[in-house]
Amino acid sequence: MTLRSAFRTWILAALTIILANLTGEPAMATDGLTTIKSQFDAAETMDRLEAAVSKRGARIFARIDHAAGAAESGLLLRPTTVLIFGNPKGGTPVMQSSQTAGIDLPLKALVWQDAAGDTWLSYNDPAWIARRHAAGHDADPAVSAMSVLLRAVATSVTTGSAAN
Repeated sequence: MTLRSAFRTWILAALTIILANLTGEPAMATDGLTTIKSQFDAAETMDRLEAAVSKRGARIFARIDHAAGAAESGLLLRPTTVLIFGNPKGGTPVMQSSQTAGIDLPLKALVWQDAAGDTWLSYNDPAWIARRHAAGHDADPAVSAMSVLLRAVATSVTTGSAAN
């Protein structure tokens, strides 16, 4: 393990612990993916998410119910729904810096239920998206704004805080 990868692992672990302490709920972090446990069931979490991002001026592009799609094919899947949302003022500066970021934008959030019946909210960290696509520093203000938005929305949606 190189020093850089060890430091990266340490940072991800520290951020996971900090996030869990801030929300009072368990959180997981995988390279670029933030996952937070919700106090609500999957349907309510998704409804709260859609309302929260709309309230903050984001456009809802799609709500994809993977479990419904699986059921149409005769397959079972626990609740698994993706919300695709964004605002051109947020995503465009990142794509102006690196057009390949368009594969990861607009923003997406996944609400899913695990085998134990717990509900989780997962999303890609905008800073990870920017790093993945080698976006320049000119995109930093937009990346920062998206990060702040997602953290605030995720916390309010999963905990029921007044910020929703």
